[in-house]
Amino acid sequence: MAVGVLIIGDEILSGRRQDKHLAKSIELLNARGLRLSWARYCGDELPRLVATLRDCFASNDIFFSFGGIGATPDDLTRQAAAEALGVPLALHPEAEAEIRARFGEETTPNRLEMGTYGAGARIIPNPYNRIPGFVLGRGYFMPGFPVMAWPMMEWVLDGELRALHHAEPYLEDSMWVFDAQESQITPLMRDVQTRFGVTVFSLPNTHVPGARRQIELGAKGTPGAVAAAMVTLRESLASMGFETAAITG
Repeated sequence: MAVGVLIIGDEILSGRRQDKHLAKSIELLNARGLRLSWARYCGDELPRLVATLRDCFASNDIFFSFGGIGATPDDLTRQAAAEALGVPLALHPEAEAEIRARFGEETTPNRLEMGTYGAGARIIPNPYNRIPGFVLGRGYFMPGFPVMAWPMMEWVLDGELRALHHAEPYLEDSMWVFDAQESQITPLMRDVQTRFGVTVFSLPNTHVPGARRQIELGAKGTPGAVAAAMVTLRESLASMGFETAAITG
């Protein structure tokens, strides 16, 4: 099951705020044996946000969306998600109860808007201030504030998505290759990838004059295939005269 993230907000695109959700999402997913397949950013522009969400829903992937579910005029994610799926907006009764419990006599129609989602949505509890996020289709929609969003994402991952934890055996391994150029090892990479059914990757370090050239070379896929591929890569590189070393730290 592929997993993506959608990060929403003009403040991210303008540089007024630095995104922290991408790195944290990767951390939370990896800790549960899951991997991030894609990430997208979108500003607070309704037509573009609707089009982006249509793409996300059409992918049939699970995705986590951060931002734009408040009650100010630039919070458009709730409306955009409903429009993207062609469903009406409705005040969710559980969300209404949480909002009323949070604000009491200070509950206003504007605050209740934060509990208005596309029809068929389910809520995601917010342990910080009780204003819920929501689930619509395969999308999990949370606030942009990390202090709220990250515990909510963990609640989802460890709740209804728990069955996906470590569901696919997976290993990623790599090593340093010294004094090689990618063009010299590309045929070997292609051969190993085909033979073992893994993805072989290379990440060259920026070459510093006077320093040794080094490339991180590795494979990812099922553990057994990756282990066999790495043995072949090491042996083949040695026969080509290239030095390799384990990556530590």
